[in-house]
Amino acid sequence: MSDELRAAIVQDDVTGQVLMLGWMDEAALATTRETGLVTFFSRSRQQQWTKGETSGNFLHVREIIADCDDDALLIKASADGPTCHDGSTSCFTPWLWRKILQREASGASNSYVVSSLAKGPAFSARKVGEEAVEVVVAALNETDERLVSEAADLWFHTLLLLRSRGLDPADIEAELRRREK
Repeated sequence: MSDELRAAIVQDDVTGQVLMLGWMDEAALATTRETGLVTFFSRSRQQQWTKGETSGNFLHVREIIADCDDDALLIKASADGPTCHDGSTSCFTPWLWRKILQREASGASNSYVVSSLAKGPAFSARKVGEEAVEVVVAALNETDERLVSEAADLWFHTLLLLRSRGLDPADIEAELRRREK
């Protein structure tokens, strides 16, 4: 392969979750193989960078697989922490989780997310309980639209509870995958 850039898709070696996409030239691939740490070529800075060199959340290579044309790579890796710069496990995080993280990071005093997280897990746990009851009532006695609305509230507050405990929705997915075995 020439010194062209090729897509490098990083996947969690245990859960199979896609963590991120980066670009590699031959030098970045060689560094990745030599160090065992995923290293990319930054198109904006025009230089190599090792994922985690700033955050400490390195990606440890477990396996590198080239596609059939050798123009893309699948890198199975284990992560030291969140992969995405926004604190998410994956750069392909669902919209609502990303929005919660963004609001938390903003620190805005008028943000419901910020004020809820400041109150701690007990507040979010109570809200999850309240919303769960409202989902049951809506499911038994109300319209589909009302059920969807109440389920959205439950989902949102469940994510807030996870965040208040320092957990990630990926932890739930990993548990469900573990149960599937």
